[in-house]
Amino acid sequence: MTIEKLGLGTVQFGQAYGISNTRGQVSLQEAAAILARAAQAGMTLLDTAANYGDAETVLAKLDTEAFRVVSKTIHLKHGFDAVLERVRRSAALLKIDTVLVHAASDLKGADGEHLWTGLQRLRSEGVVRKIGISVYVADDPVALAGHFKPDTMQLPFSLLDQRLLADGTLGRLADRNVEIHARSLFLQGLLFLEELPANLAAAAPHLSRTRERLRAASTTPLAAALGFALSRPEIAFGLVGVTSAQELAEIIGALQSPLPDLDWASFALADEKVLTPSLW
Repeated sequence: MTIEKLGLGTVQFGQAYGISNTRGQVSLQEAAAILARAAQAGMTLLDTAANYGDAETVLAKLDTEAFRVVSKTIHLKHGFDAVLERVRRSAALLKIDTVLVHAASDLKGADGEHLWTGLQRLRSEGVVRKIGISVYVADDPVALAGHFKPDTMQLPFSLLDQRLLADGTLGRLADRNVEIHARSLFLQGLLFLEELPANLAAAAPHLSRTRERLRAASTTPLAAALGFALSRPEIAFGLVGVTSAQELAEIIGALQSPLPDLDWASFALADEKVLTPSLW
């Protein structure tokens, strides 16, 4: 487990995001400090998207030379030509390394094959180096990978959400040489909240037991969440989002903690509503 497997999500650079985010959108000055701290620590990947507010515009004003930049498409409802043009614009703005189809449903629709062919063309032209797909559990990542053969897939994975590990998806994607980027390592900070919103109250007993077990093992929820995800050999990058350089420093510091020998599968939640932020 090394710092090189830690990637920085930048949705907070472009908009207020996250159930535990009390700071709102990150200022340009703070974003610069975050990137400087990430580069100093040896992090090598930034994750953004065309529809993360003005995140791409903010990043274009900052020094991103130390990083591979991953971005994502706008929705196909805007039109095929508009999607590809936006990828070109993002690449010109930020030297995009990898572009992901943001909504897997775009590939399942009538124009899905056309969209993928267009992205393959951008890759062959050198506009981007890799193409891939951002998926949810319900998207059947293995079937998508088998059909489209993406270079990269981004998916949800965490100490609380182990569905794609338990069903063998991570292993099958890795066997296909898909570069796997794991998002939602902290499930928007849910693991750290002592008081939950009413619609997530059903998870409170499990989260309380989880924190108690981690305390008994002389570790913290932060160290456990990071260590569990980044120690998985199938995961190429685990993505974290922060609202300050201090938060990032705490995450980097937590990586120094040894991972205790625990029954990690027992920490998983089975409640789909809790595990899917779009349902909150």
